Amino acid sequence: MSNNISKIGVFTSGGDAPGMNAAIRAVVRASIYYGKEVYGIMRGYEGMIDDEIVKLGSRSVGNILQRGGTILKTARSEAFRTREGREKAYQNLQRNGIDALVAIGGDGTFTGLTKFYDEFKIPSICIPGTIDNDLAGTDYTIGYDTATNTAVEAIDKIRDTAMSHNRLFFIEVMGRHSGYIALHCGIAGGAVVTIIPEEDMTMEQLFSKLDEGGKTNRKSSMVVVAEGSKLGGAMELANRFSARNNYFDIKVTILGHLQRGGSPTYFDRVLASKMGIAAVEGLLNGKQGYMVGIQNNHIVYNDFHTIINHRHEIDSESLRIAKILSI
Repeated sequence: MSNNISKIGVFTSGGDAPGMNAAIRAVVRASIYYGKEVYGIMRGYEGMIDDEIVKLGSRSVGNILQRGGTILKTARSEAFRTREGREKAYQNLQRNGIDALVAIGGDGTFTGLTKFYDEFKIPSICIPGTIDNDLAGTDYTIGYDTATNTAVEAIDKIRDTAMSHNRLFFIEVMGRHSGYIALHCGIAGGAVVTIIPEEDMTMEQLFSKLDEGGKTNRKSSMVVVAEGSKLGGAMELANRFSARNNYFDIKVTILGHLQRGGSPTYFDRVLASKMGIAAVEGLLNGKQGYMVGIQNNHIVYNDFHTIINHRHEIDSESLRIAKILSI
């Protein structure tokens, strides 16, 4: 392992995701295990620019494994988009003696770190932490499992009231550019239609599918909509369908940021722990400019430029299953 790295900085950036704290904990304890100092950078790139950097010890990350959110906080940073901002961030890292970085976040975080790495060559590695599960190079991102379970739990409760009345619920879940949460919530929650950004469903196709339910005396229905749907959000779709509907009592539920919070599932805790250790070990073994991923239950590393230029495509088999089950 490399002896060129002595101080590792870890930060979270972009949207928070359940399991980020487990990843921070793993990075800190793995760094200490290998004899390295570790520093937490508060509020992501914004804190890097403002020199909000604190030394962390093993006890600093005690009792955080089960907590949602991120103890290091997170923020968007317009200043980091500028050369001047990145230069200031680099100077702060130099002043604190930090000679390697571990970033936990999504595509925006990785895009920023890729540019930073290209400019200043500070050894860097990324851990995928986003509920959208939209990053190439990994089967799962930290937070996706928890967010999907949270949404499915809510959908199950909505189904109870839907079945007690003749109701059609339009349920909106998160996913501006990715339909992973919506698709798997639709399968697990028994949706009659699932609408995701990756598919080009028309209003006519949606109406036809819902009309079938009315004609066959379906007593209740649920449509799961990703917030980034090309047809519009749940409220817009409900209004458009209600204008021609005479058999369903139509309701709308937007789950929103509820999906980002809460205690991470065991899966996200274990995934984050594996990735956190792999990030530190990757750095110490010369992996610079890479993202840690997990594919077929094995840790893998992919370079930044590959990750930011590709997306984790929706599984066609899941699409096929959702269509079969919706009849």
